[in-house]
Amino acid sequence: MSRAVRFDQYGDVDVLRIEDVEPPRPAADQVLVEVVAAGINPGEISIRTGLLHDRWPATFPSGEGSDFAGRVVEVGGSVTGFAVGDEVLGWSDRRSSHADHVVVPADHLTHKPLALDWIRAGAFSWPG
Repeated sequence: MSRAVRFDQYGDVDVLRIEDVEPPRPAADQVLVEVVAAGINPGEISIRTGLLHDRWPATFPSGEGSDFAGRVVEVGGSVTGFAVGDEVLGWSDRRSSHADHVVVPADHLTHKPLALDWIRAGAFSWPG
């Protein structure tokens, strides 16, 4: 089992809850990452509170988070450049990084520099 942050309605932090969920499975072009650290930015807060509903409406239940860092635990069959155990950072465009595990396309990842600690890597907003 895995855990993920979810919310069922727009609101402040009190709408958030942690749920037990099945770990996601990667498709052929995706990578499954065990999240070590995840960031949050003002845009995500605005999505959760409904301030950006017209541009990025939430479908409920919704997850939260885009930026993360962690370790690869599984790669899809067509993925090259990443292997189980690799330390990576990246982003999810599916509001799903506030979880134990996240699955993303391989092109949403880069290898974590050794000198970069987990906290900074998880908050590093790097879309492409």
